Amino acid sequence: MTRKIDIFDTTLRDGEQSPGASMNTEEKLVIAQQLLRMHVDVIEAGFPISSPGDFRSVQEIGRLAGDDAVVVGLTRAVDKDIDRAAEALSTAKRPRIHTGLGVSPQHLREKLRISEDECVERAIHCVKYAKRYVEDVEFYAEDAGRADQKFLERVIQAAVDAGATVVNIPDTTGYQMPDDFGARIKGLADNVRGIENVTISVHTHNDLGMATALALAGVKNGATQIECTINGLGERAGNTALEEVVMAIKMHGDELDAHTGVVTQELTRASHLVSRITGMNVQANKAIVGANAFAHSSGIHQDGVLKARDTYEIINPEDVGAAGSEIILSARSGHAALKHRLAELGYTFSEDEYDDIYKRFLEIADQKKEVYDEDLESMVQERQREVSAVYTLDALQVTCGDPLVPTATATITDEVGAQHVVCATGTGPVDAAYKAIDEVVAIHGDLQEFAVKAVTRGIDALGEVTVRIQADDGRVFTGRGSDNDIVVSSAKAYVNAINRMISTQRSREDKGAQAR
Repeated sequence: MTRKIDIFDTTLRDGEQSPGASMNTEEKLVIAQQLLRMHVDVIEAGFPISSPGDFRSVQEIGRLAGDDAVVVGLTRAVDKDIDRAAEALSTAKRPRIHTGLGVSPQHLREKLRISEDECVERAIHCVKYAKRYVEDVEFYAEDAGRADQKFLERVIQAAVDAGATVVNIPDTTGYQMPDDFGARIKGLADNVRGIENVTISVHTHNDLGMATALALAGVKNGATQIECTINGLGERAGNTALEEVVMAIKMHGDELDAHTGVVTQELTRASHLVSRITGMNVQANKAIVGANAFAHSSGIHQDGVLKARDTYEIINPEDVGAAGSEIILSARSGHAALKHRLAELGYTFSEDEYDDIYKRFLEIADQKKEVYDEDLESMVQERQREVSAVYTLDALQVTCGDPLVPTATATITDEVGAQHVVCATGTGPVDAAYKAIDEVVAIHGDLQEFAVKAVTRGIDALGEVTVRIQADDGRVFTGRGSDNDIVVSSAKAYVNAINRMISTQRSREDKGAQAR
């Protein structure tokens, strides 16, 4: 039997550190539910001391996970960080505190400004301090990829002796070559006393495009936990992509003496979910989950695949949850066909909800020859964005063109049910629509980014708009909207961003009132 490799997902912590990929607690819970469906072993839910939102996320995910996964809170090697993490993890049945500090010359000299001896002392203290709260303590040696090997072994020995149950060896800057990183892991496995009783974890970054190769080199040389993210999200160029290491281990398990417990059929769904929630698009040629991962353009390739799939595909698309056979949905499809396809995509609704969804489906189908899975997912996401919104865009009419002045008339319902009809002009149709919305909403945001993409192929595709607006205090909020009309999509995205800004502001005010 091959070794079991634990999959430690840090999408909700390191992944969220991708610029523009921030998530609120409710969105993190949706992703956490998907991670549990995938049978991920460990979920790093956040950095509790960093913000009230992260603290709450760790609490709620701890409640959600039960016995199904270890829930982790990250800390620095600082007592107050560890205290706060322990408090957040009090809801978890399987809590783990993840604590540590930098060990490379660059971190010791420039960042921490401490000696090697002081670093070892801090490592021992933070592990022992965390052990006062939980049995399961993971120690990270930040920037281990650039550390002196002998000193790294000394620090890890100290952490193991202090009671660490997991030691995390990060190549924080993605600096190492795979063979060198593998040798680094082997050196620890060979030279640290008692490490055979401890989980060796690898946390690799993609700065040189080798995160997956680095992680697999670690596994080949003794690591039994990989820290990774859905779609490879993370600081700078990102982290090891969960879907890549899981499938690589599945394809080369005997060679690596390894297997995972991940339900691989959930990988594509997880990728789409994270992409939609964060607004971070997955490149079309992304391994495993990209739109072109199982697409064939060349005539030679097409001929080969038609004769035998494995001539050009090493992975069966069904093994990662990619579309196989497909029901073609159109305006002629009834409730049963729509319900069946939505259920296959993992969506279930009450009969009352289905009536509204079916009406929206018909509106899309009337404007398209075919309705694809991506259309359905965008439709459902759009509906979910409208639930419990402060403001709802009911209607939008725009006139523009030379020599007309772009003019927008918007109908907006506020949270008390009052309907407002407003009109405004602008430099273009989107600008006019946004100015009309600004006449109704309580607070405004400064538009920082505006991005448009087609949800599916074809000239009649749904258009999905992502906007980012900045509040007066500098915080940035992301909004998304989809519609066949790109101006309507833009207006929906702007209203969604404003709703999120207002909800966050109210949450902070409520917490301030409670504190007083």
